[in-house]
Order: sequence, then structure tokens, then C-alpha cells
Amino acid sequence: MQNDSFWTKIIFIISGVISLAVGFLILGPRPEGMNTSLDVSFLPKLNASINGFTTLLLILGFILILQKKRDQHKIVMLTAFGASSLFLVSYVIYHWFKSGPKLYTGEFTTIYYFILLTHIVLAIIIIPMALFTLYRGWSNQLNKHRKIARITLPIWLYVSISGVIIYLMLYL
Repeated sequence: MQNDSFWTKIIFIISGVISLAVGFLILGPRPEGMNTSLDVSFLPKLNASINGFTTLLLILGFILILQKKRDQHKIVMLTAFGASSLFLVSYVIYHWFKSGPKLYTGEFTTIYYFILLTHIVLAIIIIPMALFTLYRGWSNQLNKHRKIARITLPIWLYVSISGVIIYLMLYL
């Protein structure tokens, strides 16, 4: 399909731009004074809450599709996508106004860095996967949607849950 080719390109462009922007915001230079120009100290807790909410929505969406409640499934999954998008905006704002990642100072360094590394890699991978899954469902390509959703769901769940775990390990 010609339309598939167009949306495939768009999905990969959006995914690449988001991944590069987030990487730059975490590791790149900041203009002078950005660290103190806005208090964003509440955002990590908000981000963890959004991740937790997204996890619940993903589980609910899965239960709904198992019950063949497609309309409710669609609403819940679009809400999960919206929550993840809200998380991304909040995460970008946090890292724009706070330079560099917070360093882990706990006793479980190996576990923390394993979770962090897998979280980062899978967070990059989940962007195009979630977009393709959403596109396939939206365009009623249900066989393709089911096929990719079986892979997308566990990865998206892991990214959401590990985001909460990372927050807990860093801030509690």
C-alpha cells in the first residue's frame, strides 16, 4: 500500500527525532542558567506516576481486547498512548531545565544499571513499535495490528514498569 509507505517513513522520522532530542537533552550542553530558571523538582514523581498510570491502562487494554470489547480497548489504548506522550513532554521539560541524569547512589548498582540500560534501549525501540501498532489498529489492519501488538505490549509494559522502578531507586 502506498499509504503504508508514507506512514512508515513518518513513523521512523518521528521516532528518530524523538530519540535524538531526548539523548541531546540528557547529555548535551545547556545554555547558562537553565538549571535554576525553573523548578522542575516535582517532575520525576509526576513522570513515575504517569508511567504507573500507563501500566494500568496497558493491562486494562489487554483485558478489554481479550473480552472482545474493541471500542473500549481502542479508547483505553489511545489514552495509554496519550499518557505516554504526556510523560515524554514532561520528561523533555525536566531534562531541558535540569542538566544531566541523576546519579544512582544506592547499594544495588548492578541491578540499577541493568534496569536502566534495558529501559533506555527498549524505550527507544518502543517509540516506532507503539506508533506502528497504533497506525495498524487505526487503519483497521487488524491482522498486522495483532501481530505487532503481541510484541509491543510486553515491551511497553516493561518500559513503563521499569520507569517507575528507576524512579524508586533514584529518589526513595
